[in-house]
Amino acid sequence: MTVINIIPEQITKKFNELFSSSPILFHAPGRINLIGEHTDYNDGFVLPAAIDKSIFFAVGRNSLNKLRLFSVDYNEGFEIEINELKKTNIHWANYLIGVAVQFQKRGLTPGGIDCVFGGDIPLGAGLSSSAALECGFAFFLNDQFAFGIGNQELILMAQKAEHEFAGVMCGIMDQFASIFGKANHVMKLDCRSLDYEYYPFTDDTIDIILCDTKVKHSLASSEYNIRRGECEKGVEIIKEKYPDVKALRDAEPSMLERVRSRMEKNVYLRCHYVIHEIVRVEQACQALLNNDFVTFGKLMYETHHGLSKEYLVSCKELDILVDIARDDSNVLGARMMGGGFGGCTINLIKKEGTEKFMKTVKNTYPQLAGVEPVIYQVSISNGAGKIQNA
Repeated sequence: MTVINIIPEQITKKFNELFSSSPILFHAPGRINLIGEHTDYNDGFVLPAAIDKSIFFAVGRNSLNKLRLFSVDYNEGFEIEINELKKTNIHWANYLIGVAVQFQKRGLTPGGIDCVFGGDIPLGAGLSSSAALECGFAFFLNDQFAFGIGNQELILMAQKAEHEFAGVMCGIMDQFASIFGKANHVMKLDCRSLDYEYYPFTDDTIDIILCDTKVKHSLASSEYNIRRGECEKGVEIIKEKYPDVKALRDAEPSMLERVRSRMEKNVYLRCHYVIHEIVRVEQACQALLNNDFVTFGKLMYETHHGLSKEYLVSCKELDILVDIARDDSNVLGARMMGGGFGGCTINLIKKEGTEKFMKTVKNTYPQLAGVEPVIYQVSISNGAGKIQNA
């Protein structure tokens, strides 16, 4: 029996125990980002995909006008009156309450809801379990109460819920991938216009392997804000010479070089990374059209170099994992994925070399980093939806 069946069975059983009725099942997946890191808040492009790890929801309606929730992962329940929705001290519940509030703000008040949820997205690994939680619940409410909200609006509502109720000022990529994901395709998302297009990722000789450092350094949130500020400072300087530049997405490498002497070194390096990363996303899309994973992998290594040496958001553990990958001829490309200072590396590996690579990581990484890694194999899947015949 596969994981995708086990977890719905578990949450269905728990739903039956708690609410003595049969639920409808929904799911929303986590995501990876193949390339395009820290480009989102610079109005650039990203290249995410939904993965075959999801949050699963067993849901039904009740006549009590209450939102009754149960988290299988936390083994904890929570309930609140639908007409009295507000932020609570139960962190996980806020994600769902926040989504319901977004519907209320549009004059769409759902009735009573029972919901049990759990999943196989590793928590804390940077695979966007929070976005999956928000998107899956939004998708369910929209479906079951026939609110008629379009998917793109659902994405914006899920993002707003995270801003307002979880206190995380996230970008739009995670929610977009969770709802609009398409099997065997990555999505090039324009973070300015929210236009998107799919590119094929169909080579069955390649595996996608995630190596979790199992560390998260405390610098992550504070340094994130500093990087944003440095990018904005760079835009101000470029804009003085090139008034049409509204964000780093609008700047070309030659523009940056012409104003380099007026920038602090750290501001120049941040801008250099972002401007070239946006170019790399375009090059990576072309490589996919050519089914050229060798070029795609080289671009991933270039991204990691930029993140580590120019954007300075990597860490010892991430660099160790990328160095291990670089020494393996079966690995086409590797880089840190996500905000930085911990989390996962993403690796593209020739299928015949996957087992050897995973064994090398398990043996070598603890010696060099002093931490046991966790390794996940993922594949690219469809976005959120109802699970039929569960």
